[in-house]
Amino acid sequence: MDLNGSHILPASNDRVWRMLMDTDTLTKIVPGITHLEKTGENEFKAVAQIKMGPVSGAFTGGLVLEDIREGEGYTLHVKQNSKIGNADATIRIDLKPTDEGHTELRFDGGAKLSGLLARTGNRVMSGVAHSLTKQFFENFEEEIETQKA
Repeated sequence: MDLNGSHILPASNDRVWRMLMDTDTLTKIVPGITHLEKTGENEFKAVAQIKMGPVSGAFTGGLVLEDIREGEGYTLHVKQNSKIGNADATIRIDLKPTDEGHTELRFDGGAKLSGLLARTGNRVMSGVAHSLTKQFFENFEEEIETQKA
């Protein structure tokens, strides 16, 4: 399943970078995350509860940040397991300042699904991924506003 897109965030490149590198902020803005714990240098344990349409389950696993380019982006490798299937995703995140003092966040990658997740169908799972991505950016913008206050 392909995962790609972009979104303009109303904050400076430096601020977006700091937020993306902060586990407390990520716990607030990533849909479904109930626990995010640093386990090593650029490695994290994550627990997520996802319920969207036909997809519902508790996922546990790890996140690893690789190819870190300070202030510019990184590659995120995610392995999550659940009773309804497993997900293994690699996504490149790139940040680019815009003229208005905002930041464009681009993401490009893919996910391999197994179990019920894979059997649910690519079209349904793509819709779920799109909804979660939209929710992530809405949460990110809300957190930018909250941190301004």
